[in-house]
Amino acid sequence: MPALPSSVIEPLWCQFAALLPPIIDSHPLGCHRRRVSDRVVFDKLVARLVLGGAYAKHADASVSATTLRARRDEWITAGAFAAVEQLVLEAFDHLIGLDLEHLSVDGCCVKAPCGGDNTGPNPTDRGKSGQKRSVLAEGHGLPLGVELAGANRHDSPLLEPTLEHLSRFEFFLPDRIRVDLDAGYDSRATRQMLAVKGCEPKISPKGTYVQINHTRRWVIERTNSWHTRGFGLLQVVLDRTGSVQQAWTQLANAIIILKRLLKQTWLSHRWDDRPVKQHQWR
Repeated sequence: MPALPSSVIEPLWCQFAALLPPIIDSHPLGCHRRRVSDRVVFDKLVARLVLGGAYAKHADASVSATTLRARRDEWITAGAFAAVEQLVLEAFDHLIGLDLEHLSVDGCCVKAPCGGDNTGPNPTDRGKSGQKRSVLAEGHGLPLGVELAGANRHDSPLLEPTLEHLSRFEFFLPDRIRVDLDAGYDSRATRQMLAVKGCEPKISPKGTYVQINHTRRWVIERTNSWHTRGFGLLQVVLDRTGSVQQAWTQLANAIIILKRLLKQTWLSHRWDDRPVKQHQWR
């Protein structure tokens, strides 16, 4: 059973393949073992992202765990994961339109039993190794950027580097931007920083219970649920290198945005391999 339906993985692979660097065969005799197909490796990496687990669990007769790690690093160096996330966001903005007037930021702590970069003792998990993802989402709940840090880091200092992910997008930013935050960001320093950036803060006050369905923050909670419930590798972080951790979040973001794009364009657009029935894409 595939990790993703063909209606999702096929367009994702077509765009990802166009971003891969050309293969240069530098072997002097040209008699080395034949290179494993990029498509086979891509399917295995997507399966690991969705299902989680070690590389050895996803390796088989078609590709080894060493090849999976080597090809992953090759594509990270080429910037393919960041580029496909960017292109999917631009496609959504072109066809549907991103809601950049209403932004939400929140942190989510997950387990990281192997330690490594961007990890630290989780105060909510008896001091075990964990990671915090500070996620920036637009009005529809689509992730625009993720800042990784140790689980012991407070949400408030991560707000500014999380908002800086907007700078890598070439979209037209509206004059009025509202940022919805929970009570953990309720401080004078946060309000001053948002004022300097020209953003209007909407922060739940400390000591006051505000139902989440009475605010626009429910979209960021749903985004965190998409990350942890839809991708096993984001629920339990197993890679130790920061660049690899960031690549997995970028690929997960691209899948989330692509699913949302397919769901919203199914009623208004037609394409060659359009499914006959509308799937329940997230």
